Amino acid sequence: MRGPWLFLVFFLVLPLYAQDTRTYSLDETLRELGTSLRWDPLLSTGVLSAGDHRLSFYAGAPEEQGLALLDGREVLTLFLPYREGGNLRFPESFVHSVKQALTGVIAEEAIRFRVAAIIVDPGHGGKDPGAIGTHTIAGKTLKSVEKDITLAVSKGLAALLQSAYPEKRILLTRTGDTYPTLEDRVTIANTVPLRDNEAIIYISIHANASLNKTARGYEVWYLPPEARRELIDRDKYADSAEVIPILNAMLEEEFTSESTRIGRFILNRFQEILGSRIPARGLKAENWYVVRNARMPAVLVELGFVTNPDDAVLMADPGYLKLFSQGLYKGIADFVTEFEQSGGYIAP
Repeated sequence: MRGPWLFLVFFLVLPLYAQDTRTYSLDETLRELGTSLRWDPLLSTGVLSAGDHRLSFYAGAPEEQGLALLDGREVLTLFLPYREGGNLRFPESFVHSVKQALTGVIAEEAIRFRVAAIIVDPGHGGKDPGAIGTHTIAGKTLKSVEKDITLAVSKGLAALLQSAYPEKRILLTRTGDTYPTLEDRVTIANTVPLRDNEAIIYISIHANASLNKTARGYEVWYLPPEARRELIDRDKYADSAEVIPILNAMLEEEFTSESTRIGRFILNRFQEILGSRIPARGLKAENWYVVRNARMPAVLVELGFVTNPDDAVLMADPGYLKLFSQGLYKGIADFVTEFEQSGGYIAP
């Protein structure tokens, strides 16, 4: 686990091989384990990397036992590598135990449901500024432009997600003042390659506007349950076409449940972080293009009203926009925790 959660440390029970005289060189060890090594000669510590997995260890004396940490949560007791004539030597039992541990976590990962990718979609951009609000505050003109607000919050959110989940793909539909079309945005999301045990979620970020200048506050939207969309790959079930409508309906229900969970988590975190400075307008259903066409759980978040002077002042404050990024991050992290700990099952 990463990010806002406490680390849970598990002791991995492995047979501790009796120390023997055979050792491996560094090159032999890396070939046997299929890993790379990052080594700090000053501290005599190293990190073996295999894909998304990391084993941290330190070098000891010959025949010394010590601890190694796998993926920040599993502790292994091993005969430690040691330096001999300026070169690292790895006891055979160390190599065997690490190989066994890596094989186990990789096999577990292959069947464990996980959120593998998160799409962050800053609304509008480029030639499309989105909503614009102009206000006179203390004798000065304040212009609020939706595309700028959404990009700032989205980049802050993406940075938090990337730091917390280095093993997940965190993708922005735009990183600057460009204009991806609505079709471009959902194509980016729908073409992310996923394994059978992997899921993806879509977060579209916007700012609101209204003819009623008193309207203010944040809200989260999801696709109405009665909306129909095709989620099943027909080619995959070409020999069983009669089951496609059933499977599609089941997947629609699942995505609706997951989308509402994401929305509620985000609203709860906004309320916790933003407090009474801006009102909450709740969770709502609407047939927005991106949530309708993204073949995954998806929500559209409205941060506030650029047409309201109070909201506009808040959204002109970089510190306040960071709070929005933090609320979004924590809400998404809450969902990821629930999804992955439940094995991919989200209760309605």
